[in-house]
Amino acid sequence: MNDEEIKEFLKKATEARKRIREILPSDVEGQKDMGAIVLDVRDPYEREAGHISGSVNVSFKFLAEKITIIAADKSSPINCYCNGGNRGALAADQLQNLGYINVASIAGGFNAFKIWKNKNDI
Repeated sequence: MNDEEIKEFLKKATEARKRIREILPSDVEGQKDMGAIVLDVRDPYEREAGHISGSVNVSFKFLAEKITIIAADKSSPINCYCNGGNRGALAADQLQNLGYINVASIAGGFNAFKIWKNKNDI
């Protein structure tokens, strides 16, 4: 991405955050234990470097066409994440636009989750 594309991407992510719910990294494990789907919207090569245990991977660019395979029930709790929180916010916004009603993004993405996990020796 060039500078202008990055600027536009970040603008869209910021706008999406105003329309979605974000959860803290510290809430992820508890919500997962209660049945929430943890959705990794990064590309497979990014996931190979690490991911939240038990998460499901669908690249952001394929999310709209593959989400019904993962969650046919639009009331399913889904927590989206990427590396830093931007694609996760956009994914949560996209899912809401598709009619999913119990969607959130993990604030700060996988990077924030790793920091929280390491800090708490989990």
